[in-house]
Amino acid sequence: MNFKLGLTGSIGMGKSTTAQMFADAGCDVWDADAAVHRLYAIGGAAVAPMKALLPEVIIDDAVSRDALREVIQADPSILKHIEQIVHPLVGQDRAVFIANSKQDILVFDIPILFETGGNKTMDAVACVSVDAATQRARVLARGTMSEAQFEQILAKQMPIEEKRALSDYVIETDTLEHAKTQVEAIVRDIKGKLQNA
Repeated sequence: MNFKLGLTGSIGMGKSTTAQMFADAGCDVWDADAAVHRLYAIGGAAVAPMKALLPEVIIDDAVSRDALREVIQADPSILKHIEQIVHPLVGQDRAVFIANSKQDILVFDIPILFETGGNKTMDAVACVSVDAATQRARVLARGTMSEAQFEQILAKQMPIEEKRALSDYVIETDTLEHAKTQVEAIVRDIKGKLQNA
């Protein structure tokens, strides 16, 4: 039997770093963003259906995320057609991961877990969290997006207070050491639950 732990949080709150801590603690980690990258890469399962829908986003036999962003900005209604292609393929990728996993704790790194109702398929949810000033500083320090783009992403995501309230565990990512201690405590807690199941 394995335990499915959803890992979520808003942009810039340290989710990827925390996911790595779970991996270091012996959990298998599935990353939704990495799955999309695999699907969009050369030979990826999303390339052919995306080419049929939007030939202009295929560059060098792969789906260009930049071209895709431009198309969505020009016509936001196209997003639901893209999601109809991508979401089932992401689901298949996740199913393969579950089938092949040998670990008792599986961690699913999914930014929009609550927004898509994915939390219903999990045994528990852990939310990474940090104060708004730290979050903003982290995102803007990456130099990959403008303040306006950050605000746009933030507006689409469920407020962190709601995510925290809906989660079984909250991981404060104010320092690496503090986050690691909390991850280890969660792993111990879940292992205890599995032993008593």
